[in-house]
Amino acid sequence: MVSVAQPARADHAPDTSRAARRNMITRALLRNVPTDAEPSDALFHFEQEMSEQYATNRASFAIILAGLIVVLSGGLVLVGEPLRAAIWGGGALFLHLVAVATCRRYISLGPNARSIVDWRRRFVAVEMAYGLVFAAYPFLFPHTYSAEALVGVDVLRFATVTAFISLSALVAAPLPAATVASTLPIAVALAAAHLVSPSVVDILVALCALGAELLFLYLAMELNRQYAQNLIFRAEKDAAFAELEQSKAVSDEARRRAEAANMAKSQFLATMSHELRTPLNAILGFSEVMRNEMLGPIENDAYKDYLNDIYSSGQHLLKLINEILDLSRIEAGKRELREELLSLTDLAKEAKSLLDLKARQRNIKVSQHFEEHMPKIVVDEQAIRQVALNLLANALKFTPPGGEVLIKVGRTQAGGQYISVRDNGPGIPEDELPIVLSAFGQSSISIKNAEQGTGLGIPIVQALIHLHGGNFLLRSKVGVGTEAIAILPAKRVVSAFTEDNRAWALMRAKKPAQLKKAS
Repeated sequence: MVSVAQPARADHAPDTSRAARRNMITRALLRNVPTDAEPSDALFHFEQEMSEQYATNRASFAIILAGLIVVLSGGLVLVGEPLRAAIWGGGALFLHLVAVATCRRYISLGPNARSIVDWRRRFVAVEMAYGLVFAAYPFLFPHTYSAEALVGVDVLRFATVTAFISLSALVAAPLPAATVASTLPIAVALAAAHLVSPSVVDILVALCALGAELLFLYLAMELNRQYAQNLIFRAEKDAAFAELEQSKAVSDEARRRAEAANMAKSQFLATMSHELRTPLNAILGFSEVMRNEMLGPIENDAYKDYLNDIYSSGQHLLKLINEILDLSRIEAGKRELREELLSLTDLAKEAKSLLDLKARQRNIKVSQHFEEHMPKIVVDEQAIRQVALNLLANALKFTPPGGEVLIKVGRTQAGGQYISVRDNGPGIPEDELPIVLSAFGQSSISIKNAEQGTGLGIPIVQALIHLHGGNFLLRSKVGVGTEAIAILPAKRVVSAFTEDNRAWALMRAKKPAQLKKAS
């Protein structure tokens, strides 16, 4: 980043301070100035904004300044100078109209059509003309009144001139040179008018006029600084918005590409899995025929072992392909739920019975704890059965011989239902839980395990539960064990009252005569 006040140098290290950031933003103020532009270019655009603010102020205060000129002319009429009031008021109003027309002309031009140096000179010239015209105003008052009357005239003159100085300082604050050009002549003229025949009071009034000029110049400088600060803040805001919009556009594009890549990956896996299953089924079929010796006995025992290996390897490959196909269908959004009214407890019992033989072979005790009077739930039977089987098979796979697995079914506090499978296996390190939840992810302990899996069981469970609008939790502690919890939302649970009404409706539709006789 390069400061506005200094030219860019390649041998200087970039400054990342807040002041340097503001300088950079100021250089690009609302005009998209390149960051490698010359400092004069940045100042040009900054001054253009300040000049536009001045022109807007002058056009906005057009009616108020015209009214002030009329009031000042009326003051001259009150002290008995109607001719001077008419001449001065007419000239001041004409100059005022010229200034307003000049400012409106500047506002109507586009930024590229403005010569900022020429227009700033015009503005300063207009304000100088204002100052000279109003500088003549203190000398238009007569000096032939009595001492008492002159005091009132001096008060009127001082008040009106001070009002003009304050208003001019407010209008011309964006351009310091214009502020000085419009206010200094009238302040000096007011002081000079009181020093024509000086007295103690006249000297004090002259000093007050010059002091008021200094005060209003200081206030104008502070107001100018505030204008500049507001422009910098506005530029920072616009730069932040532009950066956010650019970041959002980059993020959206990256997300779109990631989604497209993920969709292409899922479609590829689904297609390849489908194509691989056709020849694999033939391999499994022929190997099973040969293993069972349907076409004649196989005398060589080694060949029998080879056939068993072919068949078991084919079964393992088929399981892998099926898991890939399931996951890819879910990710591609092609897995549709076939919802039925079922009992979650019955599904869990069925999964347990299917894997009891495997548990006994590994000398693993499978316990169960099912809450009583569980209401039925609307789910996809195949999907939830797959969830229960995957969780239980995964627990059996990593539980050592002699271990224990606990399967639970119950209600959640929110009114939903859950299936929980807990084992006392080696557990999973906490930092590896996200890896296990990702596709093909495996923990370091599972990699060392003799019975390795594909790393798709848990991701499929998670995807199926999410497809039902539920949530999946995986808790584990090394050396203690792992617990996997599949939670289904309360909106899928059917209350007993609703279930009774549904049964009553079915009975009424099927056996209206019996219901009538029973009533």
